[in-house]
Formats: sequence, C-alpha cells, structure tokens
Amino acid sequence: MTTRPLGAQISHMLKDRGVDVIFGIPGVHNQEMYRGIEEAGITHVLARHEQGAGFMADGYARATGKPGVAYVITGPGLCNIMTPMGQAYSDSVPMLVISSCLDETAAKRGQLHQMKDQEGAARTVCDWSETARSAAAAYGLIDRAFGEFETQRKRPKHVSVPIKLLETQTQHGWVPEKSLAGVLNLPDQMVVDALWDEICRARKPLFIVGGGAKSAADPIRKALDASGAASFCTYAGRGVVTDDPLHFGALLARPESAEIVKLSDLVVCVGTDLSEVDLWRETLGHDSKMIVINVDGEVVARRGDGEMACCCDAGLFFYAGRNQKSRDQRRGASASEWTPGFVADFASRMRAQIDAERPGIVPVADALREALPADTMIYSDMTQFAYAAKEIYPMDRPGHWHHPSGFGTLGYALPAAIGGKIGVGDKPVVAIAGDYGFQYTPQELAVAVELELSLPIIIWDNGKLGEIEDSMVRAQIAPNAVIQRNPDFCKLAEAYGAAAVAPTDLASFQQAVKDALAAKGPTIIHVKSDIALASASS
Repeated sequence: MTTRPLGAQISHMLKDRGVDVIFGIPGVHNQEMYRGIEEAGITHVLARHEQGAGFMADGYARATGKPGVAYVITGPGLCNIMTPMGQAYSDSVPMLVISSCLDETAAKRGQLHQMKDQEGAARTVCDWSETARSAAAAYGLIDRAFGEFETQRKRPKHVSVPIKLLETQTQHGWVPEKSLAGVLNLPDQMVVDALWDEICRARKPLFIVGGGAKSAADPIRKALDASGAASFCTYAGRGVVTDDPLHFGALLARPESAEIVKLSDLVVCVGTDLSEVDLWRETLGHDSKMIVINVDGEVVARRGDGEMACCCDAGLFFYAGRNQKSRDQRRGASASEWTPGFVADFASRMRAQIDAERPGIVPVADALREALPADTMIYSDMTQFAYAAKEIYPMDRPGHWHHPSGFGTLGYALPAAIGGKIGVGDKPVVAIAGDYGFQYTPQELAVAVELELSLPIIIWDNGKLGEIEDSMVRAQIAPNAVIQRNPDFCKLAEAYGAAAVAPTDLASFQQAVKDALAAKGPTIIHVKSDIALASASS
C-alpha cells in the first residue's frame, strides 16, 4: 500500500471516485492538498477568488452531472466560498468543498485564519459540515458525500481536515472504485399503480415539472401523452417537456397561472418544491387532489391533508409505471378536457404581458435564441434580462439554462459558465449577466483568458439596479442607491486580454454572439438595454 501525506492521498481518492477537475486557490494552510493533484492526474483550475471557485464548481456540476469539487484554505477561504455553497444548496447541486482547518482553536487564540467555529459556520449553507480527525475519517466522509450524491437529493457537503493531519504520512486506506450500483430503492409498485389510476381517472390532470425531473424527461413526456395531461414547468424544469401542445411553459410564476391550476381536477408535482421562487405567491391555487413525486422526504412530508405522495426519484417512479395503460385503454375513461388552443392563447397573453412589463427584452431574447446552436448551455445572473427570458425562451432539452434561483446570488453567471465550459468542452456555453452583477466577479475573466475558453459573455446594461428600482417604485419608495457609474466594459475586457464588442442593433448582436462562439478565448458582448428600440428605429 502506497504511503503519502494525507493531503496527497485525498487527491488520489478523488481521482479514483471519478474527479477530473478541482477548482480552488492554494495557501499555506492547504498546500498539502496540492501535493498530490498532478500525480493523481487531476486538473486544477486556479480561480481569482474562492467565491469564483465555488461558482465554477457549481457550474461544472450542473453541466456534467458530476460533483463539483473545490479546495480552499482555513477561515477566509471557507467564508468566501460559503455564498456558492448556499446557492448550490438551494438549487440542489452536488458540490464537495474540502478545506483545511486549525488543529486547535479552543485553547489557542490569535492564529492565522482563525474562526470561532469553522465547521458550524459552513453548516449553515450546506447539507452537512464535518471535521475529519483521522485519515480513516477523511476517507469515510468523502465516501459519505459521494454516496449521498448518488442516493439522496444532491446538495453541497463540506469536509474540514486539520493542517497537521494533512501533513501526516498515511497509507492508501479506501476501497478502490467503490460502486453504488443497485443501492437505489424502487418505489412500491402498488403505490405507483394507485397513483397512475388517479392520473388516468382525472378529466383535467395537470403536471408541474421541476428541476428534479430532468433525468426523467422521456418517461414524463410519455406519461403526459398517455394521460392527456397539460403541464407547467418551473424555471429549473424547462426542457423536460418540449413540443407538447398542452404545455403552458415556464409561466407558473404569473399570477394568472393560479386560475389555470384551479381548473384542473388533479395536480401532479414532479421533482419540485413549489418554493417561493417557483410561484411568487403563497399557494399554488389548486382546489383539487395533488400527487407529489419527490426524492426529498421533507418535501413529501409537507403535502397537505388528503394529498398523495411517492418519495422516490422521478425517473424511478415513471420507470415503474412504464407498463401502465393509457387513459384511452381504461374502461370508462373520458378524454382530456384540455385543448391546445386554450394553452396557446394563455401563453400568447402572458408573452405580451412580459413584453409590456420589461420592454425591449423579449426581442433580444428571441434574437439570441436564433443565433445560438440548439445544444447551447446558458448561465444567467440575477438580471432583468434573465427574469424575462426565462419565462419566454423555450428550451428543447433539460438542464441547459442554469440560474441562481433559490439563494439568488449576484456574480454567479461568469464563473459558473467557466466551470460549465470546462465540463462540456467543445459544446457551446454562454454567460448572461447584468451590468451590476457582472462586477461582483469580473476577476474570473482572467481564468477564461488563461484557459482560452470560447465563451460569449453578454452584459445587459441598463445603467442601474433596474429590478430594485422598479420594486421601490411599486412600494412607493423614492428610488435610492440604484444608479451606479459603470466602467468601460470593453476596455476592461481588453485589460484582461479578452475580446470585446458593443453591438448597436439586433443583427450585429447576433453576429457578435456567433463570432464569440467561434473565437479562441472569451468575448465580452456589451449590450445596452435599448438595443431593440435602436433596431426598430433604424
């Protein structure tokens, strides 16, 4: 058995568990974790800030489905990555953060990077945070994390390892190529049969599909066809349902969607929490029965009186029901009462409403969609462009538009897109950020330049915190602290060694996007929010 310092052994173990990329920043406190990275054959991506490293790990995980891994130092390094950890927690992203920690904190004060309770601080933004006090514990905690990524709701984990322990010579002490095949539990077939009976008895069943259903797209589409159900998707669930004339799209957060929900006689929620950021209202609005299909027992436990549930992965549920008869094959089953014309009319009215609420965004979103290849992966920030586009931009496949939905972090798009691009290689990736949010993490542009990533970075510039200004006005508050002075984004890009362009109409915007996808290295595309108006008047 090979003997190495534990820090090096950890990298070798991660490689054995399928990790090819680690994001992070080395320091004197975690340098032992860097001893074995190259020897193990892992690529390390040097972020410019631990927040960037965390978002890169998040973006990589969303793009590949594999856990994103980050190495950070004691104290401030961990604090800096806690924002991405919180984002990964709210959006169910598998991320493993491994940090060093001080050997003793209770009896000794004034140490470099000292925190009062590092483990406890991290625990506030992730699934769990534990400190390994031995090599065996470190190996066990890493395996626990990877095991839970496979068998439970995917959420970030944190492991702290004391500095002296990282330096300690230790043997290869983990089981090679540990497999989790066969550990997933199939849902009870009687439960599946009973729930499918409910679906097929309904006259107007309505599916609500969330991000947890991404891996079950094909069987869900077949279930919709067999049951005659209409459907909504959450923002994270876009692309699970495509080209279905009974699909209302990502319009669930529109207040008017409650009226549609009330028309149904059965609601089937698949892989969604129906959280505040899904609905933007207190309740879904249904008066009918509800079926909840979710891997998270907490979500299942929250169901209301009389509501039915199956606590399992969506893919496993629909796989178990694959042989169920359709509505038309069942005696006495009536035809679905949803009609394509009704669905299309609702979608058209909502699109006009969105265009009126945020003038100038819908035409740009349409132009962007025309310019991008079908398999493009998009990472957006907290910006008005994304808020509008997410509702009207149809996706033809799941898991290809990533947004910081739950925690709602500014500065997400650029580093997450870098991580995503590293994960998917030659496939197209685009970042979309607002002029204010981009300035949270602009330093990560240097990473994209270093790695020569072909990455269009669209900056939507309205010269203000537009969403906050609008909210203040609605609340009858005089807008305050919502206007900022922006830098010259094109010169900033050039200072980092990136390309830059500032299109003035939609045609040149589309060409800029196409050119950026073909370029060697990243391209800032600076877009003023009146570009659609300028195009119309020219």
